Amino acid sequence: MKHILTSLILFLTSAGFNLNADTLVDKKINTARKRAKKFMRQQGIPGMSISVSQNETLIWSKGFGYAKRKPKTKVNPSKTLFRIASISKSITALALANLIDNNSINLDESIYTYLPDYPKKKYAFSIRELGGHIAGIRHYKGNEFTINKKISITEGVKLFKNDPLLFEPSTQFSYNTFGYVLLSEVMQKISKTDFNDLVKNTVFKPLGMTNTMLDDSEIDVPNTSDFYRKKRVLSTPVANEYKVAGGGFLSTSEDLIKFGEEIISPTTVSKKALSEMLTSQILKSGKITGYGIGFSVEYTKNNTHKYYHTGGGVGATTILLMYPKEGVVISILTNRSDIDMEILVKQLEAIFVD
Repeated sequence: MKHILTSLILFLTSAGFNLNADTLVDKKINTARKRAKKFMRQQGIPGMSISVSQNETLIWSKGFGYAKRKPKTKVNPSKTLFRIASISKSITALALANLIDNNSINLDESIYTYLPDYPKKKYAFSIRELGGHIAGIRHYKGNEFTINKKISITEGVKLFKNDPLLFEPSTQFSYNTFGYVLLSEVMQKISKTDFNDLVKNTVFKPLGMTNTMLDDSEIDVPNTSDFYRKKRVLSTPVANEYKVAGGGFLSTSEDLIKFGEEIISPTTVSKKALSEMLTSQILKSGKITGYGIGFSVEYTKNNTHKYYHTGGGVGATTILLMYPKEGVVISILTNRSDIDMEILVKQLEAIFVD
Protein backbone atom coordinates (compact mmCIF):
# COMPACT_ATOMS: atom_id res chain seq x y z
CA MET A 1 0.00 0.00 0.00
CA LYS A 2 2.89 2.36 0.84
CA HIS A 3 4.35 1.88 -2.63
CA ILE A 4 0.95 2.54 -4.23
CA LEU A 5 0.53 5.81 -2.27
CA THR A 6 4.05 6.90 -3.22
CA SER A 7 3.38 6.20 -6.90
CA LEU A 8 0.07 8.06 -6.72
CA ILE A 9 1.72 11.11 -5.16
CA LEU A 10 4.45 11.10 -7.80
CA PHE A 11 1.86 10.81 -10.57
CA LEU A 12 -0.25 13.67 -9.21
CA THR A 13 2.84 15.83 -8.71
CA SER A 14 3.98 15.15 -12.27
CA ALA A 15 0.51 15.80 -13.66
CA GLY A 16 0.34 19.07 -11.77
CA PHE A 17 3.74 20.11 -13.08
CA ASN A 18 2.75 19.34 -16.67
CA LEU A 19 -0.51 21.22 -16.23
CA ASN A 20 1.35 24.27 -14.91
CA ALA A 21 3.86 24.08 -17.75
CA ASP A 22 1.11 23.85 -20.36
CA THR A 23 -0.72 26.76 -18.75
CA LEU A 24 2.45 28.86 -18.84
CA VAL A 25 2.97 28.11 -22.55
CA ASP A 26 -0.67 28.98 -23.26
CA LYS A 27 -0.23 32.31 -21.48
CA LYS A 28 2.91 33.05 -23.49
CA ILE A 29 1.13 32.24 -26.76
CA ASN A 30 -1.88 34.36 -25.85
CA THR A 31 0.39 37.32 -25.07
CA ALA A 32 2.40 36.79 -28.26
CA ARG A 33 -0.78 36.66 -30.36
CA LYS A 34 -1.95 39.98 -28.97
CA ARG A 35 1.43 41.61 -29.58
CA ALA A 36 1.51 40.30 -33.15
CA LYS A 37 -1.98 41.56 -33.99
CA LYS A 38 -1.16 45.02 -32.63
CA PHE A 39 2.11 45.05 -34.56
CA MET A 40 0.30 44.21 -37.80
CA ARG A 41 -2.17 47.04 -37.35
CA GLN A 42 0.54 49.57 -36.50
CA GLN A 43 2.77 48.58 -39.44
CA GLY A 44 -0.03 48.12 -41.99
CA ILE A 45 0.99 44.56 -42.85
CA PRO A 46 -1.31 42.60 -45.21
CA GLY A 47 -0.09 39.15 -44.11
CA MET A 48 2.31 37.65 -41.59
CA SER A 49 3.33 34.19 -40.44
CA ILE A 50 5.00 33.41 -37.10
CA SER A 51 6.33 30.04 -35.95
CA VAL A 52 8.13 29.24 -32.70
CA SER A 53 9.77 26.02 -31.58
CA GLN A 54 11.44 25.00 -28.34
CA ASN A 55 13.59 21.93 -27.91
CA GLU A 56 12.66 20.79 -31.43
CA THR A 57 8.92 20.97 -30.73
CA LEU A 58 6.70 23.46 -32.56
CA ILE A 59 4.93 25.27 -29.73
CA TRP A 60 3.23 28.03 -31.71
CA SER A 61 2.56 28.59 -35.39
CA LYS A 62 0.05 31.17 -36.56
CA GLY A 63 -0.93 32.96 -39.74
CA PHE A 64 -2.19 36.53 -39.54
CA GLY A 65 -4.03 38.49 -42.20
CA TYR A 66 -3.95 37.71 -45.89
CA ALA A 67 -1.48 36.19 -48.31
CA LYS A 68 -3.60 37.69 -51.10
CA ARG A 69 -6.25 40.37 -50.92
CA LYS A 70 -7.84 39.50 -54.27
CA PRO A 71 -9.16 36.87 -53.93
CA LYS A 72 -8.90 36.95 -50.15
CA THR A 73 -6.57 34.16 -49.07
CA LYS A 74 -5.59 33.76 -45.43
CA VAL A 75 -2.00 33.12 -44.39
CA ASN A 76 -1.27 29.50 -43.49
CA PRO A 77 2.09 29.06 -41.68
CA SER A 78 2.58 25.57 -43.09
CA LYS A 79 1.70 26.43 -46.70
CA THR A 80 1.97 30.16 -47.50
CA LEU A 81 5.20 30.94 -49.36
CA PHE A 82 6.85 34.26 -48.60
CA ARG A 83 10.00 35.80 -50.00
CA ILE A 84 12.53 35.25 -47.24
CA ALA A 85 14.95 37.83 -48.70
CA SER A 86 18.38 37.78 -47.01
CA ILE A 87 17.61 34.80 -44.78
CA SER A 88 18.68 33.10 -48.02
CA LYS A 89 22.26 33.92 -47.00
CA SER A 90 21.92 31.61 -43.99
CA ILE A 91 20.73 28.79 -46.25
CA THR A 92 23.72 29.38 -48.52
CA ALA A 93 26.00 29.20 -45.47
CA LEU A 94 24.70 25.75 -44.51
CA ALA A 95 25.31 24.50 -48.05
CA LEU A 96 28.82 25.98 -47.81
CA ALA A 97 29.40 24.10 -44.54
CA ASN A 98 28.56 20.91 -46.42
CA LEU A 99 31.28 21.68 -48.98
CA ILE A 100 33.74 22.21 -46.14
CA ASP A 101 32.92 18.79 -44.72
CA ASN A 102 33.51 17.30 -48.16
CA ASN A 103 36.92 19.00 -48.35
CA SER A 104 35.75 20.76 -51.50
CA ILE A 105 36.53 24.28 -50.34
CA ASN A 106 38.93 26.12 -48.05
CA LEU A 107 37.47 29.28 -46.55
CA ASP A 108 40.88 30.97 -46.37
CA GLU A 109 41.80 30.37 -49.99
CA SER A 110 41.60 33.25 -52.44
CA ILE A 111 38.53 33.23 -54.66
CA TYR A 112 40.97 33.24 -57.58
CA THR A 113 41.87 29.68 -56.63
CA TYR A 114 38.34 28.70 -57.61
CA LEU A 115 37.55 31.40 -60.18
CA PRO A 116 40.89 32.13 -61.90
CA ASP A 117 39.18 34.18 -64.63
CA TYR A 118 37.51 36.61 -62.21
CA PRO A 119 38.92 40.11 -62.92
CA LYS A 120 41.98 40.84 -60.79
CA LYS A 121 41.59 43.56 -58.16
CA LYS A 122 44.11 45.60 -56.20
CA TYR A 123 43.77 43.04 -53.42
CA ALA A 124 42.96 39.34 -53.38
CA PHE A 125 40.22 38.22 -50.98
CA SER A 126 39.20 34.91 -49.47
CA ILE A 127 35.99 32.91 -49.40
CA ARG A 128 35.70 33.70 -45.69
CA GLU A 129 35.98 37.44 -46.32
CA LEU A 130 33.45 37.20 -49.14
CA GLY A 131 30.88 35.45 -46.93
CA GLY A 132 31.51 37.84 -44.04
CA HIS A 133 30.92 41.07 -46.01
CA ILE A 134 34.50 42.21 -45.47
CA ALA A 135 35.91 41.56 -48.96
CA GLY A 136 35.07 45.03 -50.30
CA ILE A 137 32.43 43.95 -52.81
CA ARG A 138 29.90 46.71 -53.45
CA HIS A 139 26.15 46.62 -52.82
CA TYR A 140 23.33 47.47 -55.24
CA LYS A 141 23.29 50.74 -57.12
CA GLY A 142 20.70 52.28 -59.40
CA ASN A 143 17.85 49.90 -60.22
CA GLU A 144 19.87 46.70 -59.61
CA PHE A 145 17.71 45.85 -56.57
CA THR A 146 14.57 45.74 -58.71
CA ILE A 147 15.84 44.11 -61.92
CA ASN A 148 12.90 42.34 -63.54
CA LYS A 149 14.74 40.25 -66.11
CA LYS A 150 15.54 36.62 -65.38
CA ILE A 151 19.31 36.16 -65.55
CA SER A 152 21.60 33.40 -64.33
CA ILE A 153 24.07 33.58 -61.46
CA THR A 154 26.95 33.73 -63.94
CA GLU A 155 25.27 36.61 -65.79
CA GLY A 156 24.60 38.31 -62.46
CA VAL A 157 28.29 38.34 -61.62
CA LYS A 158 28.81 40.53 -64.69
CA LEU A 159 26.88 43.35 -62.97
CA PHE A 160 29.76 44.07 -60.59
CA LYS A 161 32.80 41.99 -61.53
CA ASN A 162 34.66 44.84 -63.22
CA ASP A 163 34.13 47.30 -60.36
CA PRO A 164 36.99 48.00 -57.94
CA LEU A 165 36.84 46.86 -54.33
CA LEU A 166 35.48 49.47 -51.93
CA PHE A 167 38.36 48.93 -49.49
CA GLU A 168 41.22 46.62 -48.57
CA PRO A 169 39.68 43.29 -47.46
CA SER A 170 39.26 42.78 -43.71
CA THR A 171 39.57 46.48 -42.94
CA GLN A 172 35.84 47.28 -43.01
CA PHE A 173 32.45 45.59 -42.81
CA SER A 174 30.10 46.47 -45.66
CA TYR A 175 26.92 44.42 -45.94
CA ASN A 176 26.06 43.45 -49.52
CA THR A 177 24.29 40.81 -51.57
CA PHE A 178 26.60 40.75 -54.59
CA GLY A 179 29.21 38.98 -52.47
CA TYR A 180 26.78 36.09 -52.18
CA VAL A 181 26.17 36.11 -55.92
CA LEU A 182 29.92 35.63 -56.33
CA LEU A 183 30.00 33.04 -53.54
CA SER A 184 27.25 31.02 -55.23
CA GLU A 185 29.22 31.13 -58.48
CA VAL A 186 32.22 29.69 -56.64
CA MET A 187 30.06 27.00 -55.02
CA GLN A 188 28.51 25.81 -58.25
CA LYS A 189 31.86 25.83 -60.05
CA ILE A 190 33.67 23.69 -57.49
CA SER A 191 30.73 21.30 -56.96
CA LYS A 192 30.05 21.11 -60.70
CA THR A 193 26.38 21.39 -59.76
CA ASP A 194 23.83 24.11 -60.39
CA PHE A 195 23.63 26.17 -57.20
CA ASN A 196 19.91 25.58 -56.73
CA ASP A 197 20.36 21.83 -57.11
CA LEU A 198 23.26 21.93 -54.67
CA VAL A 199 21.14 23.64 -52.01
CA LYS A 200 18.17 21.39 -52.69
CA ASN A 201 20.27 18.25 -52.25
CA THR A 202 22.33 19.36 -49.23
CA VAL A 203 19.80 21.48 -47.31
CA PHE A 204 16.16 21.26 -48.36
CA LYS A 205 15.79 17.52 -48.93
CA PRO A 206 17.74 16.33 -45.86
CA LEU A 207 15.82 18.74 -43.59
CA GLY A 208 12.42 18.01 -45.09
CA MET A 209 12.01 21.63 -46.22
CA THR A 210 9.47 20.69 -48.89
CA ASN A 211 8.05 24.23 -49.12
CA THR A 212 11.33 26.07 -49.74
CA MET A 213 12.49 26.85 -53.25
CA LEU A 214 13.83 29.35 -55.76
CA ASP A 215 11.63 32.39 -56.35
CA ASP A 216 11.26 31.74 -60.08
CA SER A 217 9.88 34.83 -61.80
CA GLU A 218 8.50 32.77 -64.70
CA ILE A 219 6.57 30.21 -62.66
CA ASP A 220 3.32 30.75 -60.76
CA VAL A 221 3.96 28.58 -57.70
CA PRO A 222 0.82 27.57 -55.77
CA ASN A 223 0.41 29.06 -52.26
CA THR A 224 2.78 31.93 -52.98
CA SER A 225 1.79 35.16 -51.30
CA ASP A 226 1.29 38.39 -53.20
CA PHE A 227 3.91 41.00 -52.36
CA TYR A 228 3.06 44.51 -51.19
CA ARG A 229 4.88 47.82 -50.78
CA LYS A 230 1.98 49.26 -48.80
CA LYS A 231 -0.93 47.56 -47.07
CA ARG A 232 -3.12 47.64 -50.18
CA VAL A 233 -0.55 48.40 -52.89
CA LEU A 234 1.24 45.58 -54.71
CA SER A 235 4.99 45.77 -55.30
CA THR A 236 6.38 45.93 -58.80
CA PRO A 237 7.55 42.55 -60.20
CA VAL A 238 11.18 41.56 -59.65
CA ALA A 239 13.41 38.70 -60.82
CA ASN A 240 15.58 37.29 -58.01
CA GLU A 241 17.08 34.25 -59.74
CA TYR A 242 20.64 35.56 -60.12
CA LYS A 243 20.82 36.61 -56.45
CA VAL A 244 19.13 33.52 -55.04
CA ALA A 245 22.06 32.85 -52.67
CA GLY A 246 21.74 36.27 -51.12
CA GLY A 247 18.01 36.89 -51.30
CA GLY A 248 16.07 34.72 -53.71
CA PHE A 249 14.37 31.85 -51.89
CA LEU A 250 10.70 31.35 -51.03
CA SER A 251 9.73 29.54 -47.84
CA THR A 252 7.16 29.11 -45.08
CA SER A 253 7.69 30.08 -41.47
CA GLU A 254 7.42 26.41 -40.47
CA ASP A 255 10.07 25.29 -42.98
CA LEU A 256 12.44 27.90 -41.55
CA ILE A 257 11.88 26.42 -38.10
CA LYS A 258 13.28 23.14 -39.43
CA PHE A 259 16.28 25.04 -40.74
CA GLY A 260 16.80 26.89 -37.45
CA GLU A 261 16.63 23.66 -35.46
CA GLU A 262 19.39 22.26 -37.69
CA ILE A 263 21.59 25.21 -36.79
CA ILE A 264 21.06 24.53 -33.07
CA SER A 265 21.52 20.75 -33.34
CA PRO A 266 23.20 19.91 -36.68
CA THR A 267 22.59 16.56 -38.32
CA THR A 268 23.66 17.26 -41.92
CA VAL A 269 27.03 18.94 -41.26
CA SER A 270 29.72 18.71 -38.62
CA LYS A 271 29.70 21.09 -35.66
CA LYS A 272 33.20 22.14 -36.70
CA ALA A 273 32.10 23.23 -40.18
CA LEU A 274 29.00 24.94 -38.84
CA SER A 275 31.03 26.82 -36.24
CA GLU A 276 32.89 28.51 -39.11
CA MET A 277 29.56 30.04 -40.14
CA LEU A 278 28.57 31.00 -36.59
CA THR A 279 31.82 32.61 -35.43
CA SER A 280 31.96 36.38 -35.76
CA GLN A 281 34.70 37.63 -38.05
CA ILE A 282 37.38 40.04 -36.91
CA LEU A 283 38.81 42.97 -38.85
CA LYS A 284 42.54 43.69 -39.04
CA SER A 285 41.95 46.42 -36.46
CA GLY A 286 40.74 43.78 -34.01
CA LYS A 287 37.13 44.93 -34.20
CA ILE A 288 34.53 42.15 -34.10
CA THR A 289 32.01 42.45 -36.93
CA GLY A 290 29.11 40.60 -35.28
CA TYR A 291 28.70 38.51 -38.44
CA GLY A 292 30.10 35.10 -39.33
CA ILE A 293 29.13 33.71 -42.72
CA GLY A 294 25.40 33.97 -43.36
CA PHE A 295 24.56 34.63 -39.71
CA SER A 296 24.59 37.63 -37.41
CA VAL A 297 26.17 36.66 -34.09
CA GLU A 298 25.07 38.40 -30.90
CA TYR A 299 24.17 37.69 -27.28
CA THR A 300 20.93 37.88 -25.31
CA LYS A 301 20.67 39.95 -22.14
CA ASN A 302 21.44 36.71 -20.30
CA ASN A 303 24.74 36.51 -22.21
CA THR A 304 23.69 33.44 -24.20
CA HIS A 305 24.30 33.07 -27.94
CA LYS A 306 21.81 34.48 -30.42
CA TYR A 307 22.14 33.74 -34.13
CA TYR A 308 19.86 35.43 -36.62
CA HIS A 309 19.37 36.94 -40.03
CA THR A 310 17.02 39.64 -41.16
CA GLY A 311 15.60 40.02 -44.64
CA GLY A 312 14.28 42.97 -46.59
CA GLY A 313 13.18 42.53 -50.19
CA VAL A 314 10.53 43.60 -52.69
CA GLY A 315 7.31 42.78 -50.82
CA ALA A 316 9.06 41.15 -47.89
CA THR A 317 10.38 41.88 -44.40
CA THR A 318 11.57 38.81 -42.51
CA ILE A 319 13.67 37.49 -39.65
CA LEU A 320 14.87 34.12 -38.39
CA LEU A 321 16.24 33.89 -34.83
CA MET A 322 17.99 30.97 -33.14
CA TYR A 323 18.83 30.68 -29.43
CA PRO A 324 20.88 27.49 -28.89
CA LYS A 325 21.12 27.61 -25.08
CA GLU A 326 17.36 28.06 -24.73
CA GLY A 327 16.60 25.72 -27.63
CA VAL A 328 14.30 28.32 -29.18
CA VAL A 329 13.79 29.17 -32.87
CA ILE A 330 11.55 32.05 -33.99
CA SER A 331 10.57 32.66 -37.62
CA ILE A 332 8.65 35.74 -38.76
CA LEU A 333 7.71 36.31 -42.41
CA THR A 334 5.64 39.15 -43.88
CA ASN A 335 4.51 40.14 -47.37
CA ARG A 336 5.28 43.85 -47.11
CA SER A 337 8.46 45.85 -47.69
CA ASP A 338 10.11 48.28 -45.27
CA ILE A 339 8.70 47.17 -41.92
CA ASP A 340 10.35 47.96 -38.58
CA MET A 341 10.60 44.40 -37.25
CA GLU A 342 12.65 45.27 -34.15
CA ILE A 343 9.60 46.07 -32.00
CA LEU A 344 8.00 42.65 -32.46
CA VAL A 345 11.31 40.80 -32.16
CA LYS A 346 12.00 42.33 -28.75
CA GLN A 347 8.49 41.46 -27.59
CA LEU A 348 8.66 37.84 -28.73
CA GLU A 349 12.15 37.44 -27.33
CA ALA A 350 10.90 38.67 -23.94
CA ILE A 351 8.05 36.15 -24.07
CA PHE A 352 9.80 33.02 -25.34
CA VAL A 353 13.48 33.47 -24.49
CA ASP A 354 14.12 35.72 -21.48
